[in-house]
Amino acid sequence: MARIATVITDMFEDVEYTEPAKDFKEAGHQLVTIEKEKGRTVTGKSENTKVTIDESIDDVKPEDFDALFIPGGFSPDQLRADDRFVQFAKAFMDSKKPVFAICHGPQLLITAKALEGRDATGYKSIKVDMEYAGVNYKDEEVVVCQDQLVTSRQPEDIPAFMDESIKLLP
Repeated sequence: MARIATVITDMFEDVEYTEPAKDFKEAGHQLVTIEKEKGRTVTGKSENTKVTIDESIDDVKPEDFDALFIPGGFSPDQLRADDRFVQFAKAFMDSKKPVFAICHGPQLLITAKALEGRDATGYKSIKVDMEYAGVNYKDEEVVVCQDQLVTSRQPEDIPAFMDESIKLLP
C-alpha cells in the first residue's frame, strides 16, 4: 500500500480529484490531502465537491510519502504561488518518486523547474507554458516519463491516467 500526498486547494477540478481518489483507494492506497491548513474544507470548481484537508503543508515531509498526486483545475496555479508547495513537489521529482499530474497539475511542476527535458502533457491552455519550461509536450491522453512522471490532459483521460499511475505504485 502506497501513501500518496495529494496537494489540493479551492477550485480544483472535481472529477480530477474524485475519480482518481476512488481508484487509488480501491487499489488499496492511502491518499493524504495537503493544503495550507489542516482540517480546512476546500471546494471544487465544477460540482462544489467538498474535501477536508488531512494535513498542513507545514506538518508533512516528502519522505513520509511514496508518491505525489496533483489534481487539476485552478488549484495548482494557486498552490504554485506558495514556495512550500513548490519545494514539496520538487522534492518528489528530485528523489524520483512517482508524480501524477492531470490537466493543469503540471503548472506546479513548471514552477518547481522540474520538467525540463521531460516528456509530458497537460491541458491545451498550458501547452506553451510547458514548452517554455523545456517539456517535450505530447498531445496524448497519458504520457509516462522515466517510470516516474504520469501526466494527462483532461477528465476524459482519467482511465488511462489511472491505469498508468497505479502501475508505478508499490
